[in-house]
Amino acid sequence: MFHEKGGIGVFSLFLLRALHDWQRQMKCRVIIKHDKSLNWHRENGTVNVSFNLTGQWPSPLRTAAFASKLITLGIAERPDLVITTHLNFTPAARLLQQVTRTPYWTVAHGIEAWGIENLRLSSSLRNSDQILAVSNFTRNRLLDEQQLAPDRISILPNTVDGQRFDIGLKPRHLLERYKLGDDQRIILTVSRLVRSESYKGYDSVIRALPAIRKVIPKIHYILVGAGDDRPRVAQMIADLDLKESVTLAGYVSDDELCGHYNLCDVFAMPSKREGFGIVYLEAMACGKPTLGGTKDGAVDALMNGELGALVDPDDTIEIASTLISILKKQYPLELMYQPECLRKRVLDQYGYQAFQKTVGEKLDTFFNLKATTAVPSLNPSSCAE
Repeated sequence: MFHEKGGIGVFSLFLLRALHDWQRQMKCRVIIKHDKSLNWHRENGTVNVSFNLTGQWPSPLRTAAFASKLITLGIAERPDLVITTHLNFTPAARLLQQVTRTPYWTVAHGIEAWGIENLRLSSSLRNSDQILAVSNFTRNRLLDEQQLAPDRISILPNTVDGQRFDIGLKPRHLLERYKLGDDQRIILTVSRLVRSESYKGYDSVIRALPAIRKVIPKIHYILVGAGDDRPRVAQMIADLDLKESVTLAGYVSDDELCGHYNLCDVFAMPSKREGFGIVYLEAMACGKPTLGGTKDGAVDALMNGELGALVDPDDTIEIASTLISILKKQYPLELMYQPECLRKRVLDQYGYQAFQKTVGEKLDTFFNLKATTAVPSLNPSSCAE
């Protein structure tokens, strides 16, 4: 869903923008499974595309409606390329390929691409003309698990909006909202609080707080996000007697998200099953020291420790000691304490210009346009959740 601004939705919006910037005269149709309106489209200014939404269908019928829309439009319009931004859409793209020989690319983000046991999904993945993995971690898992040829999978990392996320002072209104003093050190996590996604690592940060508090008494942890895991998390906080040290901030709007990054002294999400983690990029674009885990795509986002700290997400002691080291400015990575330099390095590596360049190069290669500036007659169909 584009309107919810989750990781895949954000990625899909950037991909749509990159397609438009690559060739503004091409026709592009976007089929979105869950959205019911285009309010987000007006807000984001996406232009020169046609949209088809299937969110108005009852949930049990939505998958069939989406697949039917993709196939019928594909047969009628014969696009030059279909791009699916979620792995679950590949069977429909594969069926269209069998009927019309339409090539398709699919994007592999993370958990949805790991340990695939569904034979139809696995076959559709193997028959993709190109798989775009958002991280080397996901690419390597696919190579190991699906016996795919290495040249079938390339990397298209996540990107970050450097205009939305920038360095700023700690917002006074947020300090007042959360009843925090200027001298308090703040750890931040931004994550959905959903039971199925407890692997994000907020449990581990909470368990590490008693040890951190012994060294930094005025430490405060702000956990941004809403979901059905909140009651369990609240009980854990109570059991550990951390009510005065933790704020469950709930849902935070897009307009206030940058302010929350600027509020913190360190961003921490020691996840175990993150495909990449756009939130790491957002935090570092705001110049914030960042901590991730060693067992998932955070390794890519933090460039194997060149941009931030990587810890064993199952080791609470290591998480605590590393966060203490970061907060006391003793962690052995100078870049972490140079906000402007950190921001520049992140935007150079993962900013939109780098993302758009990578997308353009892949499209140039696919359409054999490297040696010509001629305007192609294209009608790609980008299918996004």
